[in-house]
Amino acid sequence: MRAFLLALALLVLPLSGAALAAVPVPGNVVSEATVKAAITDYLVQKAAPLNAQVSVKKINYQGDLKLPAGKVTFDVVAPERWEGYGPASVALVVRVDDQVKKNQTVLVEVEALAEMVVAARTLERGEVLSASDLAIVKRDLAQVQGRYFNNIDEAVGLRVKSTLRANAPVRKDNLEKVPIVKSGQVVTIVAENDVVRITATGRAKGAGASGDLITVQNLSSQKEIAARVVDATTVKVDF
Repeated sequence: MRAFLLALALLVLPLSGAALAAVPVPGNVVSEATVKAAITDYLVQKAAPLNAQVSVKKINYQGDLKLPAGKVTFDVVAPERWEGYGPASVALVVRVDDQVKKNQTVLVEVEALAEMVVAARTLERGEVLSASDLAIVKRDLAQVQGRYFNNIDEAVGLRVKSTLRANAPVRKDNLEKVPIVKSGQVVTIVAENDVVRITATGRAKGAGASGDLITVQNLSSQKEIAARVVDATTVKVDF
């Protein structure tokens, strides 16, 4: 009986081992470089509207992907408010034949160098800017807060609201238009359309630059109305 069982075992074991070895293991191996390339492509496209020199500094992803056989596609999703530069956590979604096989968070960092206006020297509060006060340099957008000027001509003629150190980016909230009408000043109020033109004498209740909407008092009726500054002596009412 022992001899019979031993012979039976010797017959069964090789057959079982051969069957296991013959089972195919289908699948895809996607390299780490391929995954990073897919993420890089997305980041570059995301930053394209910035009109900047873009460089991907970090993609915190490691390892090859072992996936089932089929068509592999990648989706990268960034936070809604991320503007395409600086650090961010993006979602990497990997699909095989349109079925999600992997969904993970990847830390990335993008440098975007853009041309912007900076102070050529220290600019004091109250100064009215000329072109010689400013320069154009490339700066990393992640280091600049707020809306900045990218054209010197846009800043020329504006007044500095608070001191700016040399080489500091000039943001739009750093400057203001120079008032040409002063508070308390007597002005001519003009109301006109295609048919009629009416003028009256008024007094400005606040200061305003060209194009600003200020409150003026009609000296005849004593009524206060909103009017837009036209020049140093004239405001216009829309009607």
